[in-house]
Amino acid sequence: MTDKTMTPYVNRRQALGVAAGGLVSALAAAPAHAARPDLPDVIFIMADDLGFADLSFTGSHHIRTPNIDSIGREGIFLRQGYANSAVCSPSRTALLTGRYQQFFRIGLEEPVAGTGDDLGIPDGTPTIARAFRAAGYHTQLVGKWHLGNPPAHGPLVHGYDEFFGVVEGAADYFLHRNVQDGKPQGIGLAQGAAPHQANGYLTDLFGDAAVKAILAPRAKPLFLSLHFTAPHWPWEGREDAALAAKLPNSRDNDGGNLAKYAEMVEIMDENVGRVLAALKQAGRGDAIIVFTSDNGGERFSETWPFVGVKGELLEGGIRVPVLVKAPGRITPGSASEQVAISMDWLPTLVALATGKTADGAFDGLDLTPQLTGKAPVVPRTLFWRFKASEQAAVRAADWKYLSLGGKEHLFNLAQDERERADLKDDEPARFADLKAQWATWNATVLPYPKDSFSETTRKAYADRY
Repeated sequence: MTDKTMTPYVNRRQALGVAAGGLVSALAAAPAHAARPDLPDVIFIMADDLGFADLSFTGSHHIRTPNIDSIGREGIFLRQGYANSAVCSPSRTALLTGRYQQFFRIGLEEPVAGTGDDLGIPDGTPTIARAFRAAGYHTQLVGKWHLGNPPAHGPLVHGYDEFFGVVEGAADYFLHRNVQDGKPQGIGLAQGAAPHQANGYLTDLFGDAAVKAILAPRAKPLFLSLHFTAPHWPWEGREDAALAAKLPNSRDNDGGNLAKYAEMVEIMDENVGRVLAALKQAGRGDAIIVFTSDNGGERFSETWPFVGVKGELLEGGIRVPVLVKAPGRITPGSASEQVAISMDWLPTLVALATGKTADGAFDGLDLTPQLTGKAPVVPRTLFWRFKASEQAAVRAADWKYLSLGGKEHLFNLAQDERERADLKDDEPARFADLKAQWATWNATVLPYPKDSFSETTRKAYADRY
């Protein structure tokens, strides 16, 4: 496989819309940035439960995402991008630390659910926020956290200077809390380490906070983690406040549809457009921007050409869209077959932005040479483990070993990315080797405690079975 400049993988039936240009004039009165070091702002945007093909850029049949698409058109598309896990908080553990989540107790919760106040990333662990703070950045998280409760395990103790967002893994878009059996759960929306009350649709509130962060005058460059909860359940658009008030459970397994899902994704895209407009208004056109998802898609997602969903180690459960824009560093309109994963972003973004290596030992790789076209694709061997159904997977170059539902498989992803042609009997030596590699890796990471939680796909997504 080689890197190449090419037309992005896009559904040509859909016209690419215009970014939110009208917002530029609305932002004209915003304060300008003060002078600061010649380092680019870094904006890391992550959707929640977005499937690989849920962008018009990646082939959606019914969702228009012109603003997100523009990141890929003006940067690079990594078609072989992965999440560290098939569910949210383990992937976020890997993103934050640059390591396999299985080295941390919190990373064994799939996802974090009702584990109390004692669980979090150990104090002093190198994190992406700490690395950017050490490089002279102001660090801010807007959106979903889902890695422990503040104050002991909130974002502010792991390198973020500011936090505005949802502490837990899900929240109603109007109530800003997760509701179970008619009762609000957890902390919900927070400012810093304290609960926060606000009115409005959650995706828009996060967009507001991101724009405010970008336009705020400061002497430092900005590292902004913008982690939307969209399009995670509950299935609510801007006009559904009355529905939210009636739902006894935020996880409405009987609700939602393709149209509502599309609406939620397109509202997120509008807010990405607002972020892009704010960067232009602030004179930060050199900003590095990443757009991706925390895991594969849920019930209303498109994952074509892959099979599998959130909660499964099939490609559809772990393959995610990855778009990266870095003016002056990455060639616009380029694409790469480089395999990348959540834990790569810590070493990669620090190096791409600053030219320096982040302090710490990481399992992720610095892929700056591949993103900038200065080095060819580097083969990867990556490992996944998911307690539900005793799932296991290895990707070694183009080959994938998969254990799912009590059955083992071997696939050549270069020839069969849909994972239909099982080659384990044709390639017994390769099959045995990858299985042994997984066992060796598994022996180096933490075992699952008896009380650890893994979301069982068959139970959580019973409508698919």
